[in-house]
Amino acid sequence: MTILVRPLTDADVDPVVGLWHAAGLTRPWNDPYDDIRRARAVWPDLILVAVDENEIVGAVMAGYDGHRGWLYYLASAPNRRGRGIGRLLVAEAESRLRELGCPKVMLMVRADNTSVLEFYDRMDFACEDVAVTGKRLIGDG
Repeated sequence: MTILVRPLTDADVDPVVGLWHAAGLTRPWNDPYDDIRRARAVWPDLILVAVDENEIVGAVMAGYDGHRGWLYYLASAPNRRGRGIGRLLVAEAESRLRELGCPKVMLMVRADNTSVLEFYDRMDFACEDVAVTGKRLIGDG
């Protein structure tokens, strides 16, 4: 398996959104197309895809606010899980964030998603003792 990790292109948007849907990452209140558009306006090289031949087999959206880096929408194709694609994407996102001077990377995982929490535990992420609060400023869809 030779996986190439590269920034998302216009042609990748529909397959990536399809992958995120297949992985169960999308929610009705967040339009992934709007999320991609907004992220590309700020950090276009931080939305990454994993490609095997011409097939998108994984994707992650990273961001950096000058204080912390963030990872969102990490997914590998359901039929390709357990083959290191997620690790490869996280490593590339971390490398790109490090090059920007980012001192720490964070992510949010739904508390009941124990298999994903275990995945991140194996990659040396630690659960932080924080509460995450949110407020919608713009409604999607």
